Order: sequence, then C-alpha cells, then structure tokens
Amino acid sequence: MSTASTHGLATRRLGRTALDVTVIGFGGAAPGNFGQARSDEEAAADLAAAWDRGIRYFDTAPHYGLGLSERRVGAALRDRPRAEFVLSTKVGRLLEPNPAPAGSDLADGGFAVPDDRRRVRDYSADGVRRSLEASLDRLGIGRIDIALVHDPDDHVDQAVREAIPALTALRDQGVIGAVGIGMNQWQAPLRAVDETDGDVVMIAGRWPLADRTAQPLLDRCAERGVAVLAAAPFNSGLLARPYPAAGVTFNYEPAPPPMLQRARALAGVCAAAGISLPHAALQFPLRHPAVAAVVAGLSTSPQIDAAVEQARVPIDAEVWARLDAVVEGER
Repeated sequence: MSTASTHGLATRRLGRTALDVTVIGFGGAAPGNFGQARSDEEAAADLAAAWDRGIRYFDTAPHYGLGLSERRVGAALRDRPRAEFVLSTKVGRLLEPNPAPAGSDLADGGFAVPDDRRRVRDYSADGVRRSLEASLDRLGIGRIDIALVHDPDDHVDQAVREAIPALTALRDQGVIGAVGIGMNQWQAPLRAVDETDGDVVMIAGRWPLADRTAQPLLDRCAERGVAVLAAAPFNSGLLARPYPAAGVTFNYEPAPPPMLQRARALAGVCAAAGISLPHAALQFPLRHPAVAAVVAGLSTSPQIDAAVEQARVPIDAEVWARLDAVVEGER
C-alpha cells in the first residue's frame, strides 16, 4: 500500500520492517562511474537532484566503482536529516589492494575508476562484518538501514548458511534495520526466502515490463511478507526509450530479436495510449503487492525528473491489460 509523503513522492512499507521507502529508489552505480567517468561535482549534483525531487531511498555497494559510489553517496547524505532517508549497501565483495593494477577497472568491473583495489569475494560471517565496517567508513554515516548479500551466484550455500544469518544477528541487535539478498537471478533468492529470516530481496532485471521470469519469487515473497526491491526496470536499455532501436541492449547484451519485437509491441501499445514505454516500464514492477520500490539507475537530472514524474502519473487499468496481453500472448 502506497502512502503520500511530506516530500511529494509516495512511500511503501518495506515488508515486515519499520522502514518506509519511496517508490523510486536511486541506484548508486552511476556515482561509481559505471560505464563512464563522472566528476565528484556531477555525481553530487545528481544526488542532490534526486533529493530535491523527493527520492529518499538510496542504494549503493562496495562493488560500484571500488568504493567510489559509497563515498559519493555518503558525502551527499551525511548532512541530511538521518530519519528522512533509507540507505542500503551490500556485502560479499571485500576491497583489498590490487597487487597488479592495469590502470582502470572499466574492462574487468565495468567502472571507470583506477583499479588500485580489487574485489575479493567473501560470504563468511566474518567477511560480512568486515564489509559492513568498511562500508560505514566509506559512507561516513553511522547506520546502514538495509544490508544485502550481493550476487552470491557461486556461493549460495555459504550465503544462506553464513552471510544472511550473520546479518540477521546484527539486525536483531539493532545494528541494521533490514536484511536481504540482491541478485540478477530469481532462483537463489527464492531459496533464501524459504530458508532464512531475511526481510527483503533485491531482484535486478527479472521483473521488468517485458521479462517477468521472477514471478515465482515475487509470489513467494508476498506469501511470506518479504519485501521486493525491483532494480533495473529498463533492463539495461531495452525499455529506456519510447521506441527500442536496433542494437538496443537487454541484460547488457544485444537484445535477442524476439525480445526486441516484444519491446516494440509494448511501445506501440504505450504510444496508442498516449504514454511512453519508459513510463510503463517504471510503474510496472510496483503493480505486484510484494514490491516496495523500483530502484533505477538515474545518472542525470533530466532522468531523475522524468522518473519522478512517471511515478506520479497513473496508468489506466485498460492500458495495463493491453500491455499484459502482449507478454502473455507470447508465452
């Protein structure tokens, strides 16, 4: 259930927790120089624009820019009233000195930053605690609201048996507010929902308008009172523009022809209804009762303005029915 907020953007309760998040969350990859370099001033301006437009949920991770995102997000928020925003970061990748730097992390990690440090996977209980301590230091903020185990694709057993229980112990001590897992697949998070006492799942790219493969996960989350944070609603570009052009990406690779055809059909329905494809893409995840927020990679002030406006303008049920028919008709 959405409620109005004092800053103009609707909020939703994060599952069973005491946290309320704005329905649009600011994804912190861009302040980490994802794909291209940004100055400190540019990143600060974008984060300030997000705040000014009412966004109060901010997500980051050590992975993003080898800590750069956490430092920039922390700098943007540390003088804001702490009770007015929700902050999440992630565990599972410790940052250590790189014994053989090549000069840039862009080729290996995707971030335009010096690779003087490297990511070391560690999903142990001790690794989780050390990761949180390092994140707090980079952020310069005394408390993290949501801690997510990040991408344990090859370490699912350890994440379920060690990382998440270590985080839930910290939650029960009042150190953090909520615990969960964040991945680009839905099967491992489904196991985590069934086997742990987590509060939240962040699922990236598996619950956008054109690809609804995470339906079993979201339905289980709704049954168990676990909140969902739906990240990457535009799925790396496929749904980011009114009409998907040739060569557009899906899952960070060229979109397969059937998926491109589907996206174009969805764009046609949107155009006939007088709305844009990105408008529908941003709102679609919020239709599921388990979803608390859509976390989008908003890298410029115009993108932030557009996302906030799209979140506020409702879409008629008849239009949703036509959009659903496009996807369901291809199954």
